[in-house]
Amino acid sequence: MSISNQKLFYQKKIKRYGTTACGVAWNSVHTQRRRFSIINSALGNISQDILVDAGCGFGDFYCYLKEKDNLPQKYIGIDFMQEMVDIAKEQTKCEILKRDILSQKVPMADWYIASGSMNLLTLTQTAIFIRRCYEHSRKGFIFNLLEGRGRRGIFQYYKRRDILNILKSLDVKFKIIDGYLEEDMTIVARAY
Repeated sequence: MSISNQKLFYQKKIKRYGTTACGVAWNSVHTQRRRFSIINSALGNISQDILVDAGCGFGDFYCYLKEKDNLPQKYIGIDFMQEMVDIAKEQTKCEILKRDILSQKVPMADWYIASGSMNLLTLTQTAIFIRRCYEHSRKGFIFNLLEGRGRRGIFQYYKRRDILNILKSLDVKFKIIDGYLEEDMTIVARAY
């Protein structure tokens, strides 16, 4: 999906649902928080780390980390929509950058995470997104994707073998976590 279509998609969601989980296209707070829980567990203690939230939306992952008493030394959010950037800045009081991760400069960090950020991307765009986030992380990149076979609709459902091919091209150690939600997988790609 093109950037302009993605922006229109999210603008409609925000207009309809406001600054809620549904406003960033999650079907519920429960599923959003379940995914956050998996990422948080995979991160471990990040109190000495710099963390970049790629596709941060409203900054909800930062708020989750704060609630779980696992804030990083520095949190940086990145989103391509000015509306999201403005809301995330207000909500987190952290550095939030307006960037297109596929094509613009992104900072180095210990960890990159992405929750739902690639659900509207093509497979080619997803490969670029994964590569760029991983290459800008010192410790690793943790992200979730929708998994499915040949599903049609607005969201991208990935075949596991396609994601494995992307990860193998990076020559990275990784593990896949699944079973926590139907048709969902979290990938932990470690740099060491």
